[in-house]
Amino acid sequence: RRSLCRVTFDHFCITLVKMLSSKSVAQVRGGRVGRVSGAARGVSGRSYRRSSSVASVTSEATPPLVGNPAPGFSAEAVFDQEFINVTLDQYKGNKYVVLFFYPLDFTFVCPTEITAFSDRYEEFSAIDTEVLGVSVDSQFSHLAWVQTDRKEGGLGDLKYPLVSDLKKEIASAYQVLSDEGVALRGLFIIDKEGVVQHSTINNLAFGRSVDETLRVLQAIQYVQNNPDEVCPAGWKPGDVTMKPDPEGSKEYFASI
Repeated sequence: RRSLCRVTFDHFCITLVKMLSSKSVAQVRGGRVGRVSGAARGVSGRSYRRSSSVASVTSEATPPLVGNPAPGFSAEAVFDQEFINVTLDQYKGNKYVVLFFYPLDFTFVCPTEITAFSDRYEEFSAIDTEVLGVSVDSQFSHLAWVQTDRKEGGLGDLKYPLVSDLKKEIASAYQVLSDEGVALRGLFIIDKEGVVQHSTINNLAFGRSVDETLRVLQAIQYVQNNPDEVCPAGWKPGDVTMKPDPEGSKEYFASI
């Protein structure tokens, strides 16, 4: 009798195991277990994608140009109706550089900016500064535009070089290349050590101010020559400056 009970019990256990196994297989085939696994995979996948996204943003992020060495370049340019080679390094240690980008030759807002900088070039030269204009046009296009009279939409003779960035490498390095493949109106002030001290980027439809460029340039030069002082908003040469500490701040605000 005990033997019979033992056999019956063993048979029951085997049958139960088979039933449970069959049910599990049916659940897998029916998608129930698959859905659970799928949900788990989805959570895992989302977590992975988030991590990948963060890693991607981190790896693709570029440091700001201001406060860092300016990207160097060597390129063909037009100056005095001649082709010359211009490198950024040739100014290092000797001059500040105002490097400005514009979209294209033979356009509309661009010549107003380019000629405005040329007309006031002596003011930049007087404070040890070179001006360089850059676009994605060839040096041949630059030359043709310079040889066109201003009354006909040209530039006439300019007092500084126009640099050719036909491969768009300079615009890319300075982070001003638009989706349309032309440069936005970026302007960078680079000090004598080759460090970018100021940048501004306008969209295509409106130009920049020579007055403001000169003002910012003069402020940069002032604080570099007077490292214990800072220039408040709208500062111009001759205006009161400020010492960057609580007492200096009080003195400044008491004086205005």
